Amino acid sequence: MKVLAILYNGYEHAEAEPRLHGTVENKLGIAGWLESLGHEFIVSSNKEGPDSDFQQHIVDAEVLITTPFHPGYLTREIMDKAKHLKICITAGVGSDHIDLNAAVDHKIQVLEVSGSNVVSVAEHVIMSILLLVRNFVPAHEMIERGDWHVSEIARNAFDLEGKVVGTIGAGRIGYRVLQRLGPFDCKELLYYDYAPLPAASQQAVKARRVEDLKDFVSQCDVVTVNCPLHEGTRGLVNDELLSHFKKGAWLVNTARGAICDKDAVARALKSGQLSGYAGDVWDVQPAPKDHVWRTAKNPLGGGNGMVPHYSGSTIDAQARYANGVKSILENYFEDKPQEPQNVIIGLGKYETKAYGQR
Repeated sequence: MKVLAILYNGYEHAEAEPRLHGTVENKLGIAGWLESLGHEFIVSSNKEGPDSDFQQHIVDAEVLITTPFHPGYLTREIMDKAKHLKICITAGVGSDHIDLNAAVDHKIQVLEVSGSNVVSVAEHVIMSILLLVRNFVPAHEMIERGDWHVSEIARNAFDLEGKVVGTIGAGRIGYRVLQRLGPFDCKELLYYDYAPLPAASQQAVKARRVEDLKDFVSQCDVVTVNCPLHEGTRGLVNDELLSHFKKGAWLVNTARGAICDKDAVARALKSGQLSGYAGDVWDVQPAPKDHVWRTAKNPLGGGNGMVPHYSGSTIDAQARYANGVKSILENYFEDKPQEPQNVIIGLGKYETKAYGQR
């Protein structure tokens, strides 16, 4: 059968580091295996427009492999042309680049490698919180310039201890963020999620659930977004919600860029309603060079902790999601049951509530 993978170019970096599995050059480490089974394996980064490798090859592909870091956006219109497509596999976590409702209608299965990125992203969240609260980026940039003005940095640097930190979403990643915040002696840990944590889990991280989102953000010094993107979360953090944040709060988003209104966040940062915004996810990836999040700053010229989408693509995470993709493919080829936690869309129906209550 024909297997199509849309990955990102690693260029000389991928050639020097074969553990960069998610690249076009290293092909998830499965090219030889697939070809030994007699399958045709097409790997490309070319994904934009009707003449792209993505749209040309999807027409007769049975398997599509994509990645959240360089997503091939599989719309309903493209699915209509993909007459042979049976299964979509996300090499990583997060399948919002696929029209999931259309996948249900077309009876195309959608799977992802659940858990492959959870530790990596949770660690990135903690790092991002600290770099914002401690005003790290302007301090480092000052050193690069050859300057030394401690007061200029210290005037907007704080301790994480004693602050109220909350997560929007307390699933696999959000819960691990709460776990990792424990040693920092925060004043309180909060979470907002339509599904309450089991009592024992909630007690283990000493977190309190707040059921109203506006009430939740109004109590937090730091808000971190750790929920999937779907109809209910797209544009969730907008001008109206940001007006309920504590003035000067910090916001971290490593979930999906489109959960936050990019212009609303930039306005809140410029006005000082937010002291900082950090994350690695953008509403279109790769992000345009003029994307407002690249340069948005707070009134003191800091508060920007944005990076490319790599929090869930460490070398360790790439090994996990490459192995997971191979396992999903083995099950598919041999007609074996898939691991339930990996299945987003089964045959004609959602198999998870991660993408909203249905």
